[in-house]
Amino acid sequence: MGADIVNSSDSVTRLAEVRMQIARACRDAGRQPESVTLIAVSKTFAAAAIDPVIAAGQRVFGENRVQEAKAKWPALQGAHPGIALHLIGPLQSNKTREAVALFDAIHSVDRDSLCETLAKEMARQGRAPLLFVEINTGGEPQKAGVLPQDADGFLQRCRDTHGLTVSGLMCIPPFDEPPGPHFALTAKIAMRNGLKLLSMGMSADFATAIQLGATHVRVGSAIFGERQKPA
Repeated sequence: MGADIVNSSDSVTRLAEVRMQIARACRDAGRQPESVTLIAVSKTFAAAAIDPVIAAGQRVFGENRVQEAKAKWPALQGAHPGIALHLIGPLQSNKTREAVALFDAIHSVDRDSLCETLAKEMARQGRAPLLFVEINTGGEPQKAGVLPQDADGFLQRCRDTHGLTVSGLMCIPPFDEPPGPHFALTAKIAMRNGLKLLSMGMSADFATAIQLGATHVRVGSAIFGERQKPA
């Protein structure tokens, strides 16, 4: 069940503020605001909460779970053409077929078995979502992602073994550490592997991520408000 927003106009106001903050961070970094794609993270929020943000001009959204996205987004996309949907959460191999059909970008490529199923489904469906490899910059055992020291080899296998075109990297820094070094490490791995896209930064740290090269920022609570906790 999706979370609700007390007043839908609040999300529109917050969206405008986030856009201004992105523009400011780009200006401080000597970049053009158009070089950063804002992904509005709509996970757990119902269509009624998302509609005002779409009406305010937002066209790129992020979801964590395939099933949740499948339940609410086809109708929203039918009503609002031109929306791009990004999967930013972990992808189970048995959900690959649905993910390739539904999403325009997948940010959580992190293992060879997933690469194999992605390659098969993309060929079968004739679809080519943008692919980001997730880097576990903090080496956290509870998190998905490729360890930094394994990233170069994994990226080579994506290309040479699985025939996948990887467009960028994604990272989620440890919550209890400064994010800057993790963003810088991800950017360094991307640069030496010739990757141009960097999915880095969330509501609390997207300005820092932009300073360090983020091309995609994933912003949820700063737009939609805090998610309701289960009762």
